[in-house]
Amino acid sequence: MTETGAYIPRRDPAQVMRLKRLGSLHQCRLSFMRILTRRMAQDSWQFTRPVFDISEAGVGRAVYTAQGPDRAYSLVAFAHDLPDELRSDRVIAEAWDATFTLFDGVPTEADLDRLAQNVPLQEAGRITEQELSLSRANRSVRLWSHVVEQLASGRQPDSEQIGAVGYLMRTTAVYGSGKFGAADRETLADRPELQVPFQVEMLSVYLTRAFVRDLVEHMARVKGGDQAARLDTATSRQLGIGNSTGLGMAPFIINHPILLNNWIMAREEAIARVRNHPAATETQIKAFRDLFERSAISVERWQSAHPIQIEKLKHLKADLNAIRAHLGTGVLQQDTPWDHLWHWSETALSEEGQELIASLMLEPFPEDVDGLACCMADSNGDAFVIDGSMPVRDACALIEDSFGWALSLDWSAPENCARAWYVSEEKLEPRMGERFEEPIADYEQPLAPARDAAAAYGALSDFAGDSVAEFLRHHPEHRHTIRRAQMSRIAPYGEVRDNTISASVLPIDMLRAKLSFFGATHFDPRSDRWVRICMYAGAPYPEELTPENADLWVYPELPQ
Repeated sequence: MTETGAYIPRRDPAQVMRLKRLGSLHQCRLSFMRILTRRMAQDSWQFTRPVFDISEAGVGRAVYTAQGPDRAYSLVAFAHDLPDELRSDRVIAEAWDATFTLFDGVPTEADLDRLAQNVPLQEAGRITEQELSLSRANRSVRLWSHVVEQLASGRQPDSEQIGAVGYLMRTTAVYGSGKFGAADRETLADRPELQVPFQVEMLSVYLTRAFVRDLVEHMARVKGGDQAARLDTATSRQLGIGNSTGLGMAPFIINHPILLNNWIMAREEAIARVRNHPAATETQIKAFRDLFERSAISVERWQSAHPIQIEKLKHLKADLNAIRAHLGTGVLQQDTPWDHLWHWSETALSEEGQELIASLMLEPFPEDVDGLACCMADSNGDAFVIDGSMPVRDACALIEDSFGWALSLDWSAPENCARAWYVSEEKLEPRMGERFEEPIADYEQPLAPARDAAAAYGALSDFAGDSVAEFLRHHPEHRHTIRRAQMSRIAPYGEVRDNTISASVLPIDMLRAKLSFFGATHFDPRSDRWVRICMYAGAPYPEELTPENADLWVYPELPQ
């Protein structure tokens, strides 16, 4: 509530859904990794390693089983001896250091033999509805060699080298939701533990991290024998799983407007609930301040060589100093403290800093925030049916609401349509090219909703009929735009409020928006089209997971 008693609403989609802001989002209580670890701890999941058949050359298979209240899921991992010249993070690679699938249940020997013939081939193989995901990973070669050498000689690896890289392996793809024969999400969505989006993929990566730790310790024992050491808890917790994510992920948030809306709306509802608290308790203030200082440690460890991210980090570090000083003014002791803190941030901080504040504000309020996780799936996007009885004027109003900013753009100007999205014939993956430099216009995918909305709006304005059904009978080419416009009535945060084919568009902003909801940290763009991240750094391993350590692991501990 404000000082006048008015309820503070969710932020305006016109503010939230700009690409620059989406490209500044941070992980929060509603990130999928943290939702998963909280659930596994609360439900007392049990973890076992029934198979670890790895040779002295580091080749073989392993199985990691996670037993929940009703079902078991098993990561089946295959380790390979990959020559250095074949190691590539590109999607067109055909060999990897390790390959994985998440199996629904506990695999038999026959299952393992079948999977051994297919999982290492990845796209070239085939899996079945018993498998829920398909993934692969490559070593960070220098760090891997360093860790093996140090452990083999009985010593712990250098913490600075660990911190500089952050992972021993990085995944280059984690496929699910029906790809390559895997079970479709529809068949799994009614399982409570998989209701939240991407829980299959997050569980696969969580168990992959345990396999990578066990594999590097195994290789150290092979080399060092009895004198070999195991990673100590602090060092092993530092290590996450890296990930290289490219353009293939960017169209996802355009192609799934209701799902995107549900993610953003849940976060915005959480922020609004916190801002409406009339006062902050001492416990809440202490929790916020402690986590702010822990997040500052994370920011100090965040490294990037990309000019855009270097500049953003410079501003974020300045923001941290400003926040620390502002907290010293007693802002959290006044009435409606969280709303005051938010309004201050809007003028005092960069968007990176603003969105960090927004994420941190949620932390002291699990009772207000965590239940929103059940609202983040898309239960009706694919089944959405166009309302043909809608008057044309109402369709125009919906387009104006989401895309009013786009209606006055000159869409024939090269700077406004410089890029085109298409699908690579070789790998059937989305790509983005230069419209006026490459012969790709004929293969363009419908990933420019703003341009399409402007075209549909022009046709609607010139149309003499009354209903949407009549309009689409004459102009079926605008069907997808009308569908999206009508979706906006239930999904106000479903549209990116920027031009996705302009000369200045940064696909990495779309990547970061999605990855922040995964719970990723330390975004490191390698160009404007792909980014490296780290997942589960700081998290307890399966055998260590408890309700006490299952949530705030994403924030580094404060020095004692």
